[in-house]
Amino acid sequence: MPMGHTATAQAGSGGLTATEHRLANGLRVVLSEDHLTPVAAVCLWYDVGSRHEVKGRTGLAHLFEHLMFQGSAQVKGNGHFELVQGAGGSLNGTTSFERTNYFETMPAHQLELALWLEADRMGSLLTALDDESMENQRDVVKNERRQRYDNVPYGTAFEKLTALAYPEGHPYHHTPIGSMADLDAATLEDARQFFRTYYAPNNAVLSVVGDIDPEQTLAWVEKYFGSIPGHDGKAAPRDGALPEVMGGQLREVVEEEVPARALMAAYRLPEDGTRACDAVDLALTVLGGGESSRLYNRLVRRDRTAVAAGFGLLRLAGAPSLGWLDVKTSGDVEVPVIEAAIDEELARFAEQGPTAEEMERAQAQLEREWLDRLGTVAGRADELCRYAVLFGDPQLALTAVQRVLEVTAEEVREVAEARLRPDNRAVLVYEPVTAEAEDTGEAAAAGTDENEEAAK
Repeated sequence: MPMGHTATAQAGSGGLTATEHRLANGLRVVLSEDHLTPVAAVCLWYDVGSRHEVKGRTGLAHLFEHLMFQGSAQVKGNGHFELVQGAGGSLNGTTSFERTNYFETMPAHQLELALWLEADRMGSLLTALDDESMENQRDVVKNERRQRYDNVPYGTAFEKLTALAYPEGHPYHHTPIGSMADLDAATLEDARQFFRTYYAPNNAVLSVVGDIDPEQTLAWVEKYFGSIPGHDGKAAPRDGALPEVMGGQLREVVEEEVPARALMAAYRLPEDGTRACDAVDLALTVLGGGESSRLYNRLVRRDRTAVAAGFGLLRLAGAPSLGWLDVKTSGDVEVPVIEAAIDEELARFAEQGPTAEEMERAQAQLEREWLDRLGTVAGRADELCRYAVLFGDPQLALTAVQRVLEVTAEEVREVAEARLRPDNRAVLVYEPVTAEAEDTGEAAAAGTDENEEAAK
């Protein structure tokens, strides 16, 4: 049977507890009892994301997320969805730079079903993975790319800014969606090798949170997951370290059919799991976290040069995090007007730091977000997995807000001064063009090609 330790509520955890266990095959298991409602959440994080991919095979991690719902040895086709939803549960999966996760929220008496389903596909997906399921999900992912990236206004902004912020060859240079060319190039054997390497119990963390009997839950986990063999062939992810600042401003202008001009920027910021990252999270909350923020008040309310302004943090553990600035202009306002106002506000903040009222409001806002995440069984299960996979200790999830509340205003000012600078950002400027202008440009280009062909 798995071994573990007893739960002890930590200071700053709000009374929440979690116990940790490990099976002989390496699977880490985290349990957290919560008998408030008769539901249970199952969350399974695999330590694999787009940062583990190699050039020419981007998008495999995300493609495999979809393949995991295509059936396994004992669950055919769409059966995973049908069984969970038929039992009154909900489910999904997501992929990021640093992990792939799968999760179900079930009526408590259906917990065993969710555990059996996750174990069946972890242990036997390869028996069901064939050319038909591969082609089916390849088309689904390509269509997802069209709908969410290629064919919507500003849809490729994240992809473009990431490519600017992280240099060519860096493991975070490409986004999890992958390129169309690489999705087309992926073979069935690529997918099978990917599964063998990363979808092993010793590369995963399973959390179960809610109205559970820990002893019975561990018995089910051992019964269904215990016989799945581990795999030792996984290579460490490539080093994502970079200098603290970019050392210059990187810039790209995009002319597309978009509703309004836009200024987007990505700042290179401290890695997740550090006190400096918590400090910069507070800085961005003061500057751009909602309608009470400095940038919203300046650009939208006072100057009326923008219709939207936000500044948020993409926390990353294996590379510098990104501060994500997003401003949509108002009317015919030019981007340089917006940019000058932003730099003025950032310079003032770097010099003076946040006021006591701003610090209190920002800390309260981040505390509320933390409570929202841990207040549901699904959110808590996800956070426990996150801290276990990325930082080695799920207990850190229960005290994360305490570390944010300990950050001082001077620390916030210092990190803003060091990082929120014009020479530490990648900038994307969107300039609208009409469909007629695009058509004219295409026609002119086509005419040029025809003339060149005629001259040959």
